[in-house]
Amino acid sequence: MTQRAKIDTGGGGDGPGGEPPADPSGTATGAATATAPVVHRPGGLTAAEVAERVARGEINDVPLRSSRSTADIVRANVFTRFNAIIGVLWVIMLCVAPIQDSLFGFVIIANTGIGIIQELRAKKTLDGLAVIGEAKPTVRRDGAAVEISTSEIVLGDLIELGPGDKVVVDGEVAEADSLEVDESLLTGEADPVVKKPGDRMMSGSFVVAGGGAFTATKVGREAYAAQLAEEASRFTLVHSELRSGISTILKYVTWMMVPTAIGLIISQLVVKDNDFKNSIARTVGGIVPMIPEGLVLLTSVAFAIGVIRLGRKQCLVQELPAIEGLARVDVVCLDKTGTLTEGGMDVTALKPLNGADEAYVRKVLGALGESDPRPNASLQAIIDAYPDSVDWRCTESLPFSSARKYSGAAFSEGDGENSTWLLGAPDVLLPAGDPALAEVDRLNEQGLRVLLLARTAHDLDSPEVGKDARATALVVLEQRLRPDAADTLAYFADQNVAAKVISGDNAVSVGAVAGKLGLAGAENTVDARTLPAGQEDMAKVLDENAVFGRVTPQQKRDMVAALQSRGHTVAMTGDGVNDVLALKDADIGVSMGSGSEATRAVAQIVLLNNSFATLPSVVAEGRRVIGNITRVATLFLTKTVYSVLLAILVVVCQVEYPFLPRHLTLLSTLTIGVPAFFLALAPNKERAKPHFVRRVMRYAIPAGTIAAAATFTTYLLARHHYTGPGALDAETSAATLTLFLVSMWVLAIIARPYTWWRIALVATMGGAFLLVLVVPWLQHFFALKLVGVTMPWTAVAIAAAGAAVLEFTWRWVGRRFPA
Repeated sequence: MTQRAKIDTGGGGDGPGGEPPADPSGTATGAATATAPVVHRPGGLTAAEVAERVARGEINDVPLRSSRSTADIVRANVFTRFNAIIGVLWVIMLCVAPIQDSLFGFVIIANTGIGIIQELRAKKTLDGLAVIGEAKPTVRRDGAAVEISTSEIVLGDLIELGPGDKVVVDGEVAEADSLEVDESLLTGEADPVVKKPGDRMMSGSFVVAGGGAFTATKVGREAYAAQLAEEASRFTLVHSELRSGISTILKYVTWMMVPTAIGLIISQLVVKDNDFKNSIARTVGGIVPMIPEGLVLLTSVAFAIGVIRLGRKQCLVQELPAIEGLARVDVVCLDKTGTLTEGGMDVTALKPLNGADEAYVRKVLGALGESDPRPNASLQAIIDAYPDSVDWRCTESLPFSSARKYSGAAFSEGDGENSTWLLGAPDVLLPAGDPALAEVDRLNEQGLRVLLLARTAHDLDSPEVGKDARATALVVLEQRLRPDAADTLAYFADQNVAAKVISGDNAVSVGAVAGKLGLAGAENTVDARTLPAGQEDMAKVLDENAVFGRVTPQQKRDMVAALQSRGHTVAMTGDGVNDVLALKDADIGVSMGSGSEATRAVAQIVLLNNSFATLPSVVAEGRRVIGNITRVATLFLTKTVYSVLLAILVVVCQVEYPFLPRHLTLLSTLTIGVPAFFLALAPNKERAKPHFVRRVMRYAIPAGTIAAAATFTTYLLARHHYTGPGALDAETSAATLTLFLVSMWVLAIIARPYTWWRIALVATMGGAFLLVLVVPWLQHFFALKLVGVTMPWTAVAIAAAGAAVLEFTWRWVGRRFPA
């Protein structure tokens, strides 16, 4: 059988060019690259012509950026507000105090270095995966179709298109075979645009039906594609409550820190008549712990390690906080085909209707299969089952569209007869009450997919092409279930994430498939054609049901919006062009690696191994990041609270600040720095909860207040207990002991629920502090020596009382202010 003829248009001149395509607003983007008319060459450019254009720089040289550059990563980690403050204080301490009091500066350098290394590792993972998932457009060169990288396209290339292909550069249609293009990502209009030879093609649009080819008229940075590519592939952040919450906290910390630090400086340098260098050291010792500098670093490290872990599972996270977003999801919308089922299908039965001859029907199906150069999974199964008859010739074709639910073709049968056929959804092509629909329902209830072959008397371009079509046969197909789909659905059910199966297929058939996979509520299916149009009414139906069939692409988008209107955080999975709009509107879009280019372009997460079973790993990684950062943020901000309060108490009471920088460096390392690193990377399956700032501060404020009160009480008692030379060092040691013990109790609470390694972590930190107290050279290095028996035991008693109050307060806050 001969393929349907391609339409070829000619043009004058010998070079590509033409007017610049307009952007959606109607404003031309960039200057024209050539003024000669566009020439469409059916065979494409020759190797010599390509080399000539490369030499002239007429290449699509838009850089592929899937992550921040190395310079951006270094800059973001080094040049921070708090690093600047600490850097100045560090220089001061290096000048006026022993090296022990400058340890905090070396810790910051080490932490920043760790942050840079981890982000660079994440960048390497992201960039490597992005190359794997990069679109490979097909171009014709020297008369042959070849796949090349997007960056290898040159001006004048003839680029072939099929369903699901993304338009990567601006151009002009050269060949069109029922070509329909979705420009919704540019214009917001959901209706596909029919393209004919000579029409403009806009980068960022994608093919939803039909096929063809277009000539590249603008490439590189001059094309509209460049602007979209820069925006789409740049390191961007979806909304992250974690990041925005931390930014909010840091803003308030800065406001509190500045006046408190000024008051402390005046108090220590002017009011108190002490040794100048010692006063400076104690002033710096009061300012440094107010800064939760490690919190931002640890968040970045946690995200970076999450990307690396998921990368090993062939999961491309195109926007880092998408990990967090999926962990917050409470509704996941699943497209059946490609998600719950594998792409392939098998024809299991052919049922002729109305006395049709089966041999003739087989010929029709064979011819229909050959009429589409890019068959979908259903048509490919038909092609495999029914070989083409060489004496049939396709004269016209209508490609499958998810909006229409059918495809078609007109044939010259070789014996002088002409016929026009449609192949698609029986409940769309047949009127309600048709006897064949009863048989279709029976098959659908078994989870089988059924297509209707019907003969029509209308032309394919007629709006009434499906009207009065004569049913000729039912083609029964069996879908291959993904072996991991049942376990994945069970995981979501266990995690209280509602799964909604949304498909363009027959609702009963979709329900049967979902039922085989154990989805709760699969027996109650909804035909989307009966869904109410109002958002509120639609949301109610969506909340009450789990399986929806005969959903159009626009309805998928409406369903996502309806769920979001009820406060749901929605994830959408899909692989076909009919999923693009919904993926774009969902809070988190998840695409299969084998999905269309357009689908991969708008998704935040791409499963390169096409395994739906990878999703639980992404959810788990997000929950680990959010849950653990919430834990360690409480540690960091408890330190900020007690540091600010201690500084205020010192100013009010007009006494020396009790600590040197070395004391708080030791405390921060043992009660926050080292434990936080391990806790931030630990497994955590707790479901992500909203209101990050409130959840952290409701514990950090009372914990910091109790720690400050207990510490200052010990310090005041020690000032009355010790006299003479060395009294201040003894007072500092007693206060340090109390603060360490209370801080350890905060750590012990944060580490719950206990496992062997968490208990070992807390015990190791306590043992390290005990080592400092008993080893003479460490006593000297950290200026910590407990004097006598009375005051050290008093410090322990006050710490124990503080721990008891802390435990009671922690539990009361949990009941009084639930998250």
